[in-house]
Amino acid sequence: MKILKRNQLIILVVSLMLITAGYLNFTANQESIQTDVVADRNDTAIGDAELVSTIPHEEENTVENTIETQSNTINEGNVVENNENSNTEAAQTSNNNENTETDTSESEDYYFTTSKLERNTMYSELLETYQEMYNNTNATAEAKSDALSKINEINNTKNAIMISENLILAKGFEDAVIFVNEGSVSVIIKADELKQEDVAQIQNIVSRELNVGAEIIHISNK
Repeated sequence: MKILKRNQLIILVVSLMLITAGYLNFTANQESIQTDVVADRNDTAIGDAELVSTIPHEEENTVENTIETQSNTINEGNVVENNENSNTEAAQTSNNNENTETDTSESEDYYFTTSKLERNTMYSELLETYQEMYNNTNATAEAKSDALSKINEINNTKNAIMISENLILAKGFEDAVIFVNEGSVSVIIKADELKQEDVAQIQNIVSRELNVGAEIIHISNK
């Protein structure tokens, strides 16, 4: 009986050792499995992290491309705007030049119109003065004769000037004004320049119509 109990005790101890060894082995295997799972998860996480890091990189490239496109669009817009500004400035410069030319032409027209008006007004005032002298009952016969002579002289000069200016215009000049002073005649022609043959034609007309010498005729352009 004692031998049997000892054998059973030995068997029990061996069984406990086997059970303990099996349990330890099972526990070790579980830890290994968990480690592998964690490792797999880490790999997956790392993979996910790489995937996530790739996506923002693509978005960053897209953003950069968008910004570059917008920048190019803005630059093109600036180029177009600069071209439009250049065209506008060129148009304004052209308009300014045209306005300057127009103002100059109007100024010249004003000069000729005003000069003729002032000259004719002067002749009208002289005629009125001499007419009053002629009509004055207290004036002597000699004074009346002188007044009548002046009236005829002024009228003849006015007619000669009018004919001369019309003949000058008939030669193709834009405008002309003639001033007759004592001992000289001034002729102003509206022209950019006067050629020698133009001067000769004008001189012949004025000399013939006003019955004066060519040496006292002074011709200039304006």
